[in-house]
Amino acid sequence: MYKCLSPGAIRVTVRDTREGIEAAKLGGFEGLEIGPASVADLIEKDGADAARELFRSQGIKPGAFGLPVEWRKDDEAWRKGLDALPRLAAAAQAVGCTRTATWVLSGSNDREFDENYGFHVERFKPIAAILADNGISLGLEFLGPKTLRDSFTHPFIYKMGDMLALGAEIGPNVGLLLDCWHWYTTGATVDEIRALRPEQVVYVHVNDAPAGVAVEEQVDNVRALPGETGVIDIAGFLGALQQIGYDGPVTPEPFAKGLAEYDSDGERLHVVGAAMDRIFVQAGLREGGAAG
Repeated sequence: MYKCLSPGAIRVTVRDTREGIEAAKLGGFEGLEIGPASVADLIEKDGADAARELFRSQGIKPGAFGLPVEWRKDDEAWRKGLDALPRLAAAAQAVGCTRTATWVLSGSNDREFDENYGFHVERFKPIAAILADNGISLGLEFLGPKTLRDSFTHPFIYKMGDMLALGAEIGPNVGLLLDCWHWYTTGATVDEIRALRPEQVVYVHVNDAPAGVAVEEQVDNVRALPGETGVIDIAGFLGALQQIGYDGPVTPEPFAKGLAEYDSDGERLHVVGAAMDRIFVQAGLREGGAAG
């Protein structure tokens, strides 16, 4: 496993791949969540070898990318995304990035469960097929908080096992984006992670939960830095992933409002990077220095 940066998730602004790599290095991260359009532009300008060398020379791994298809909206938006996806997936694959992910809402105000299930299978199947043609896995993120589920008229998938079942119906290259926040808010256990195969975990997010708030009252976008409060058993979470052989990117997604109080992106990068170092040590993934 290695520390991966998603700049926007910690209120850091980058304009392109080069700036993203610089930000990752500044924060002591080993990987970067790439923008596939930026990488595609870079390849078309300088060639795939030069794009790969940019990452290699700076010691940064292209960890994953957010699924660049607007599958939630109308057919026109979805099909437009499908048309653009082969170019973007090929660019990601060319620099060695073989993981993408998206989140799935835990309810709907328009579709009952069975209809919603069919909608997700229909929308994701062609996406997964295009990704598979480029050797890329798709991670689907289940959303755990009860406060979020209760905001919908019709409930939908919000647990790990159910999301895995949906993924299996979509395609063999579909697994989980496993976020410790949603793992915690669904009451899942380390044993449930230990029961997974490593290929079922496509991507990992980490953070912490506010102290003094009951699990059923946690609000999705009110989080803390990884390891900040100790509410989430991050050592157990990461340790279980290590035990099953997950060796991919681990990305902080804290939604911490306090990050806005720092004067610069550099400060935010150092603060979050240090938090990541601490949880890797806490989980026994490193003694210091590079992640194992």
